[in-house]
Amino acid sequence: MQAPEPLNLAGTFVALDAGTGARPLPVSPAFWQALDAGTLGDVTRLVSSYGFDAAWPTWERHPAGEEIVLLLTGRATLQLQDGEGPVRSVALTNPGEYVLVPAGGWHTAVTDVPTSLLFVTPGEGTEHRPVTPAG
Repeated sequence: MQAPEPLNLAGTFVALDAGTGARPLPVSPAFWQALDAGTLGDVTRLVSSYGFDAAWPTWERHPAGEEIVLLLTGRATLQLQDGEGPVRSVALTNPGEYVLVPAGGWHTAVTDVPTSLLFVTPGEGTEHRPVTPAG
């Protein structure tokens, strides 16, 4: 068996299927559209990372299941909202800390420093809405 080449989550996410399979998914400008359209095959969970240094411009939610959001570097405050209920804030300040976002729960993130998060996401059916000044 030949040794595998190292990959980087910044440009190649990992698709986990309903069994025990995992496969790399190269990220392109059409990636999210292809995922939403179901043309990337069986993707029960998606492992990805995202670097940012300012508040996210959108809220998102994943009706298909819970999402793990793990702090790799920096710091971030996750804002969580169930339906139209109150917004709860959870600060991630130490690498390795994570939040388990409930299925269908709206969430966004805020930071003012370079930050990187790792996600394990049930991507199917993901929805977005813009962040408004009121939240």
